[in-house]
Amino acid sequence: MKNALLLYAKGMAMGAADVVPGVSGGTVAFISGIYDELLHSIASVPLALKPLLRGRITEAWKLANAGFLLTLLAGILTSVFSLARLITYLLEQHPIPVWSFFFGLILVSVHLVGKEIQRRNWMSAISFVLGILFAYWITVAVPVQWGSDKISLFFAGAIAICAMILPGISGSFILVLMGLYPFVLGAVESLDIGVLVVFACGCAFGILSFAKLLSWTLDRWRDITLAFLTGLMLGSLNKVWPWKETLTWQIDRHGEPSPLLQQNLLPSTYGDLTGHDPQLLLAVLLAILGISLVLGLEWFAGRRQPITESA
Repeated sequence: MKNALLLYAKGMAMGAADVVPGVSGGTVAFISGIYDELLHSIASVPLALKPLLRGRITEAWKLANAGFLLTLLAGILTSVFSLARLITYLLEQHPIPVWSFFFGLILVSVHLVGKEIQRRNWMSAISFVLGILFAYWITVAVPVQWGSDKISLFFAGAIAICAMILPGISGSFILVLMGLYPFVLGAVESLDIGVLVVFACGCAFGILSFAKLLSWTLDRWRDITLAFLTGLMLGSLNKVWPWKETLTWQIDRHGEPSPLLQQNLLPSTYGDLTGHDPQLLLAVLLAILGISLVLGLEWFAGRRQPITESA
């Protein structure tokens, strides 16, 4: 029961991160020590279908590690449905403290994942740089407007869920780039079952396909893959920098303007340009809180061995 509650709490942390554009639930999975088990479990789900169809439920349950997946999923869904409104409010009303907290969280995660790389050579260095460049390109990409029809929603879910299990790439931000983030978040807040079912089917398709590929690359080229994932997290810091100037706006589903393109500013420049308090001291304190929380999670999870030994 204690382990189940801890896993449920990790799921809630993943769900809370996934709601925020720019923060990845995969990052939380990595720093809490369950990333490998998560990928292997998801990749095993298709293998469990054969014994399940033959009535061997216990065998299928164990093969898919269903207890682990369902407990984690329950935590994720709890956060998504209960925290969507709160996180939306905090991002709108208190953006600098919120982004500062996540900046500290991701910054220390770069160190924690990077130290798992056992062989540092030119191949891992190239992979690291490619990860940084790819994440940076994603964060500065110009948003487009996907349709909200069923086919578009299905493939949006498939693509976004792949990003959600990649540390450093936010599925929510991918939805922002597609122009679907307000639409999907609105469906979550209003419990629009029709939209959520189509989106969830796309997520299921995407995660079952991508988790197997990612698990395979970690098993075969672990250090190169870890270097790429570390680069992804470092490059994603561009998105979660707290002080920004909005260059262009878009109208959301409620008819309200929301930021579309932004550029990062120094705290002093932000204060001079906007006339608002940059809240530097509070930002630093919350970044330290994010760093402390991650280090506390690592200590609590007992991650004293490399993650290669996880299930």
